[in-house]
Amino acid sequence: MDGRAVAPAAGTILNALATGTGSAFAIDAETTATVALDASGEVVGEVADAPDADTALVERCVELAVDEYGDAEALDALGVADPAAVGGSVRTDSEVPMAAGLKSSSAAANATVLATLDALGVADEVAREDACRLGVRAARDAGVTVTGAFDDASASMLGGVTVTDNRSDELLAREAVDWDVLVWTPPEQAFSADADVARCERIAPVAEVVADLALDGRYGEAMTVNGFAFCAALDFPAAPMLDALPAVRGVSLSGTGPSFVAVGERATLERLRDRWNQREGTTWLTTTRNDGTRTR
Repeated sequence: MDGRAVAPAAGTILNALATGTGSAFAIDAETTATVALDASGEVVGEVADAPDADTALVERCVELAVDEYGDAEALDALGVADPAAVGGSVRTDSEVPMAAGLKSSSAAANATVLATLDALGVADEVAREDACRLGVRAARDAGVTVTGAFDDASASMLGGVTVTDNRSDELLAREAVDWDVLVWTPPEQAFSADADVARCERIAPVAEVVADLALDGRYGEAMTVNGFAFCAALDFPAAPMLDALPAVRGVSLSGTGPSFVAVGERATLERLRDRWNQREGTTWLTTTRNDGTRTR
C-alpha cells in the first residue's frame, strides 16, 4: 500500500509567537513524501540527502493518519486487525531548506499525512483542513513547533494566504493570491522550537495590529510591520528589509528566520535580487501557490 504527495513551502505574513494569531502564504517550492505501509508495526523515516535528520515528525504523521483513518478494509489488506500493527516507511525529498523559516516542517508533515491517506485509499475522502490539523498534532507531539504552526501548515495545505488562530486551530480567513516572491536565505539555521517566546510575547500589541491588517487583506503592509517587529524580538538585522523598501509591496523575516521574503512586481524583485545577492547565502525568485498539498 503506497502513497505519494507534494506540499508547498510558505512565507510569513504574521508570526504567531506573539499572540497565537498567525498568517502565511504558500510559495512554489515543494516537499515530496513517499509512504509505503506494511504489517511491520514500526514506521521508519528517511530524509533524502540528510541521513542524520530527525524523522520523528514524519513518522508520527504516518502513525496518526493510520490510527485516525485506517479503516477495516485497509487494515485487512495489510493483514492486521489493529492500527498499531501497521508500520512502513516514509521518505521525504525537499526543495525547501530546513530550519530556514520557510515552513519545511509543515510542508513535510502535510505531504506525509496526505501520502499516508493516499496509501490508505482515503485521500479524496478527508477534508484538507482535517488532514492539516493531523500534521499539526504530529508537530506538537514531535516537539518541532512552539505554536502548533497551524498558520504555516494551513497555507501549505490549502494554498494562497491563510490567517489562523493557532490556539484553537481555527481558520479565520483564506484568499487566493498571485504574487511574485523573492526569498533570501542566509547560510545559518534557526529552529522554531528554540525561539525566545517571552521576547516575542512582548510585541503582542504590534502583532494585533498586523492581524487586523491581514484580516483586512492588507497583506504587504502586514508582513512589513511583522518583519520589523520580529527582527527586533528575535535579534535579526533589519537591513535586508531596508534593502527592499519602499519599492516592494511587502517584506518580512519569515517565521523565526533566518530567511527573508519579499513580494511585489517582478521587475522590482529582480532589482532587489541583485542587492540581496551581495549578501552571503542563497537568493531565489519564485511565485505564490494556490493549489496547496496534493497527491501525486
